[in-house]
Amino acid sequence: MAFANELFIFEKMIPVRKCLIVLIGLFFLGACRPMDLYEKTVFFPKQEWDSKNQPSFNFEVQDSISNYHIYVVIRHQDAYHYNNLWLNVQTKGPGMPPISQKLNLTLANNATGWLGSGMDDVFDHRIRITTTPIRFKKGVYQFTLQQIMREDPLPYVLNAGIRIEKAKS
Repeated sequence: MAFANELFIFEKMIPVRKCLIVLIGLFFLGACRPMDLYEKTVFFPKQEWDSKNQPSFNFEVQDSISNYHIYVVIRHQDAYHYNNLWLNVQTKGPGMPPISQKLNLTLANNATGWLGSGMDDVFDHRIRITTTPIRFKKGVYQFTLQQIMREDPLPYVLNAGIRIEKAKS
C-alpha cells in the first residue's frame, strides 16, 4: 500500500514539474534579449592601484539610436585614506580622436561618510560621469582608466571599471 501512495503523490507532482519547466523556460527566453547595460571591472591583486596599471574596457555599440549614461565603478576598503579619487578617463571610438577627461570623483563626505553601498569594510561606488545622456555611433569604444592621485600606488582600492547603461526614456 505504501508504494501505491508514493506513486499517487508522484503523479500529483507531475503538473508541478511541468509548471516549473515552463517557468524556467520563460526565464531563459527573457534572458535572451540584449542587455541594457555593460559593466566590467578589473581586480587589483595587492589591493592597491598603481598609476601604471591602466585598465581598458571595450564596449561594442549596436544600437546607435538609444542614449547612454557612463559610470565609473570603484570598490575600495573602509581604510581608503581619501574622500575622493582623481582619474583620467580616456575614450576612443570609431571615427573620433581619443578624448581624455580629468575627473575628481567624490567617494565620501564629512556628514554621511562613504556615498557608495557597503558591506563590512568594502564599499562600491557607481558614479555617473556623463551629465546628460549621450548617443554613440555603431562600433567599438575603448575606455581606459588611470588613477592620478598623489599617493602612488594607491592602497585599499580593490576594483575599478566602467558601466554603460541605456538612459531611461
